[in-house]
Amino acid sequence: MKKFILFSIIFLMVYSPLLFAQEEVLIVEVVEEEEPSTLTLSGSVDAYFRTNFNAPNKGENFMAPASSFGNLPGFALGMANIIATYEGKNVGAVADLVFGPRGEDAVFGSPLYAGGMAGSSQIINQLYVYWNVNETVTLTFGNFNTFLGYEVISPTGNFNYSTSYMFSYGPFSHTGLKADFALSDKWSLMASVMNPTDMTEFNLSGTYTLGAQLGYSTDAGSTYLNFVYGDQDGRLENDGSLITDQSSAGNTFQIDLTTGFNLSEKLFLGVNTTYNTTSSGEFFSGSDIQDSDGDGSGFYGFAGYLQATTSDKFAIGLRGEYFSVFNGGLEGVVGVNGEGDGNVFAMTLSGNAKISKNLTLIPELRLDSMGEEFFMNQDLNPSKSLASFLIAAVFSF
Repeated sequence: MKKFILFSIIFLMVYSPLLFAQEEVLIVEVVEEEEPSTLTLSGSVDAYFRTNFNAPNKGENFMAPASSFGNLPGFALGMANIIATYEGKNVGAVADLVFGPRGEDAVFGSPLYAGGMAGSSQIINQLYVYWNVNETVTLTFGNFNTFLGYEVISPTGNFNYSTSYMFSYGPFSHTGLKADFALSDKWSLMASVMNPTDMTEFNLSGTYTLGAQLGYSTDAGSTYLNFVYGDQDGRLENDGSLITDQSSAGNTFQIDLTTGFNLSEKLFLGVNTTYNTTSSGEFFSGSDIQDSDGDGSGFYGFAGYLQATTSDKFAIGLRGEYFSVFNGGLEGVVGVNGEGDGNVFAMTLSGNAKISKNLTLIPELRLDSMGEEFFMNQDLNPSKSLASFLIAAVFSF
């Protein structure tokens, strides 16, 4: 027994340094395996000056295209954008805040929680968390900007300062769950379930929208085919609160294609085309809910973006867009005939002058030509066309 105790003591004296060394190695390994993380701040500030050549510029009669953003007269504010991004090894979060007229227009569907008044939700452009499940699958949960269209909300992501009609009347943002799949080095797939488009705070209608995107990317450029489908304003319920002839639209379906690629080192071509239709839906007759007769309504369009880089400091780009509404698909956007059909052809010539790494000046000439009368000229007579100029200053950080 004494020999065993002595042997045990000798064993501990000889091997205990090794055991502690192993323990120290283990501690170092745990530290090395801690998940790296970064917190970054980025954003932008923009302002502009805008004037019409052939239409009023002041008072209640001032004219502007019915596309989104950059439509205010004289010296005007865009927005301040502040983005906080936390990136971990497998998880992260984004809080994207906007302030100013452009920001308010972007989140127009978010005064619901405040009862229609401007609450804190009206400064939230995006608010989401994500999880990289593995090398090929990423889940995103929360409020994120739309995956449809060629253009984006932030002026730092667009060559032209004013926006197209197709972008203006597609979705801006979604709230829901999406899954991104990296199918290969070139192919990607996204599938999502979301609230009705631009209903970002919570779901007031009780219906949901499905979304999908198929992408193909190479070093020369990328192409994305996008879909959304679902009821955007809810279904009628005969619960005693309905009034006669109260109606609800049917399901909305939109298919959208965006592509962009380098023609050469100095030339770039982008293309966007979209088709949106909403079925006729239902109405309350006074006694029961009935299906509405008639065809669906909506819009479609095509836009091309040609950009040439002339130097490290300057580039010039031309956007040409044809946009058409049918069967009263949109109200107050283009001039329409008695059947609710109308169209517009818009040409926008923009320059991008790099004053510094952070500051870009964007002078822009734009001509909107309607198929039907929509604008007013200087004499306050109906007109089909509007010619305008703006210059914007966009600062990014």
